[in-house]
Amino acid sequence: MPATPPQPRRTVAIILLDRVVALVTAARRVLTGREDVSRATWVAVIAALGVLIATAVSVVGVLRTPEKLTPVTLDPPPSVEQVGVSPPDTPQAQARPGFTSPAVPAPPPASASSVPPTASASSRPTPTRATAEPTAAALGADFAITDNALLSYGATVTISNPGSVPAPRWTLVVTLPRESLGVSGVEGAQASHDGAVWTFVPDGDTGQVPGSASVRVTFRVNGSLTGSAPRACTIDGVACAGLSN
Repeated sequence: MPATPPQPRRTVAIILLDRVVALVTAARRVLTGREDVSRATWVAVIAALGVLIATAVSVVGVLRTPEKLTPVTLDPPPSVEQVGVSPPDTPQAQARPGFTSPAVPAPPPASASSVPPTASASSRPTPTRATAEPTAAALGADFAITDNALLSYGATVTISNPGSVPAPRWTLVVTLPRESLGVSGVEGAQASHDGAVWTFVPDGDTGQVPGSASVRVTFRVNGSLTGSAPRACTIDGVACAGLSN
């Protein structure tokens, strides 16, 4: 059995034309078969057929030339941000007006002449710390009788500085038992007296007692008899050693 060739695919335009032709043929058969059809009926039928044919022709033209049609595009629905409506279950943000700070003009560049010179590290004064000057230690003295004679004796007082700082001044006071006793031959000091109290102060050679050193004062007591040793001896108010009270 020979195969039946495939029928060509009918388009929409062909289908519409076939229907229009079939409708026109059917209407003609109905109207020609009736004898009581008036002229107005014929006019109405012909007008309807004309409208139908014109519509079919327009549809066919559109279907054959779709590129001539201007596509109609629909705008997408506005987003949530454009409409200004907060999405569900989301707290609505409060719109705040924008604030723009006023423009501040930039300061003019400083010239080299207007910039004050800065003090360099070498020209800045170095702060000095006030240091307390060390004080001299209390002096000590040692009294000794070195030469006994019939009516006189010799005496030596050694003044010692136990500290490391030199002592610039000192005062030695020797109290004799009687005002009638005199002092002579003083070396290493200058002597003066008030009754039986004799005061010795440094002279040019013994004016300063170096640290950890000593100076010596010698003199002779005249008119003395047995038991005429000094009653007291002090150096800057401190009792001398070597005297038995």
